[in-house]
Amino acid sequence: MKKLAAALMIALPLCAGSVFADDKATPQQNKMAMCNKDAGDKKGDERKAFMSECLKKKEPQQDKMKSCNKEAGDKKGDEHKKFMSECLKK
Repeated sequence: MKKLAAALMIALPLCAGSVFADDKATPQQNKMAMCNKDAGDKKGDERKAFMSECLKKKEPQQDKMKSCNKEAGDKKGDEHKKFMSECLKK
């Protein structure tokens, strides 16, 4: 368990950075980015425990993404991307 948490702490900045640099982020990268955002200023063991639990959970973000996608309707390209970004922030 400690090895997993340590691996996550090392991989997290790399994955989180690539989420913002790459429009084709994997679901795992998106999940790590969301957990990282939700972790806030937690540090040390508290952060490791939070990240571990967060990454185990099924993301409610997935459900939110589905509903935002339905709301987006026929939007395409940059318009769709901008709409999704705003919708997911709500």
